[in-house]
Amino acid sequence: MLIRMSSEPEQQIGVGAPDAFQRLWTPHRMAYIQGENKPSGPRAEDGCPFCRIPDKSDEDGLILARGRHVYAVLNLYPYTGGHLMSVPYRHVADYTGLTDEETAELAEFTKQAMTALRAASGAHGFNIGLNQGTAAGAGIAAHLHQHVVPRWGGDTNFMPVVGHTRVLPQLLADTRRMLAEVWPPASRG
Repeated sequence: MLIRMSSEPEQQIGVGAPDAFQRLWTPHRMAYIQGENKPSGPRAEDGCPFCRIPDKSDEDGLILARGRHVYAVLNLYPYTGGHLMSVPYRHVADYTGLTDEETAELAEFTKQAMTALRAASGAHGFNIGLNQGTAAGAGIAAHLHQHVVPRWGGDTNFMPVVGHTRVLPQLLADTRRMLAEVWPPASRG
């Protein structure tokens, strides 16, 4: 990940009037903006990343824990450090389409995620939710996934509000390792 800060007016010559703003360049975000790895359709075979992730190693897939019906994975485009998702293995779009076993394990993984995030990072609170359908904000609407976003007092600052930029203090691989080490043992493996 390349992050470059610049306030040097001479670097802006030819691209507009120099100003007093610093720029935080985050070119890795272009993959998200351009929809890279987004499925081309509603079926698993249409390129669903949530169907491909379980075939990877835990480290390569950023997987924290695996259950019988659900796995936990770090969000590749996190809102905060430690932002993770509980995802059913089965390609299902709607919460009402889950089996009772999948629903129960999804709920259990949410509890385990909260436990691990508190132990690893001292999270003060959480945003937990499902975005059902594109109209509700689901980036990958074809495969259900529940977000678990740790929060801390004062964690929202000017960067996302004014700069539309998130500042994350830790690389995803390091976050995965830290959370996997404290994940409750009942669902490992």
